[in-house]
Amino acid sequence: TQDEVYDQIAYLVAQGLTPAIEHEHPSRSMDHYWTMWKLPFFGEKDINNIIAELEECRRSYPDHHVRLIGYDNYTQSQGVCFVVYEGRA
Repeated sequence: TQDEVYDQIAYLVAQGLTPAIEHEHPSRSMDHYWTMWKLPFFGEKDINNIIAELEECRRSYPDHHVRLIGYDNYTQSQGVCFVVYEGRA
C-alpha cells in the first residue's frame, strides 16, 4: 500500500541511506542491470520529494517496474531495495 511505501521511504531516510530510483521493462528485468532514473538523490531528506520522483518515473515509463534503492555510503552497497510499481508485461 502507499502507507507501507511511505514507511519504507521514511526508514530509508532515517537510516541515512541515499535514495535512488531504477526502472526496467518486465520482460528484461531479470536479464541485466536496471536503468537509473536521474542520479541518486544525495542528501535528500524530504519523503514527499522522493515520492514525487517515483511517480514521475512511473508516468514516464508506465509499462516498467520501478524500484527504490537505498545506498549505504559506508559499506558502498545497497542497504534497501524494493519494487514500488509493477509494470505490465
